Amino acid sequence: MENNLLAHVHQHLIDELRVNTRTDRIFIITSIVINVAILGTNSALAASSSWNSDHGKNIIIMFIFVALLCVVNLVAEIGIIKGRQTRTKLLNGLIKMYEEHGVDGYYDKSLLASYKIRYNMFMLVVLFTGLTAVTIPFIVI
Repeated sequence: MENNLLAHVHQHLIDELRVNTRTDRIFIITSIVINVAILGTNSALAASSSWNSDHGKNIIIMFIFVALLCVVNLVAEIGIIKGRQTRTKLLNGLIKMYEEHGVDGYYDKSLLASYKIRYNMFMLVVLFTGLTAVTIPFIVI
C-alpha cells in the first residue's frame, strides 16, 4: 500500500512539473510574440507617412500599445517568478522523497541552480524584448 501511495505521489509531483513547464512556456512565448508585434506596430506608426496629419492619434495608439505591453510583461514576469518558486518546491519535495528512500544519488542537486539561472535568463529575455518594443518606436519618431 505504501509503495503504491509513494508511486502516486511521485507521479503527481512529476505531472505538476510538466504543467509548470507548460505554463512557463506559455508566459514566455506569449510575452515575446506580443513584444515583437507591438514593436512592429508602433514602429510602423512612428515611421508612417501620415505621421504629421495624425500625430495625436498615432501617439495615443502607441501609448495604448505600450500600456498593453507593460501589463503583459508584468504578468509574464510574475508568472515566471511564481513558476520558478513552484518548480523549486516541487523539486525539493522530490529530492526529499528520494533521500528518504535512498535513491537521491540519481538526482543531481546542482540542477536546482541550473533552473534558477534558466529562469533568470527567461526573465531577461522578456524584459529586454519589452524594453526594445517600447524604446525603438519612440526613437524612430
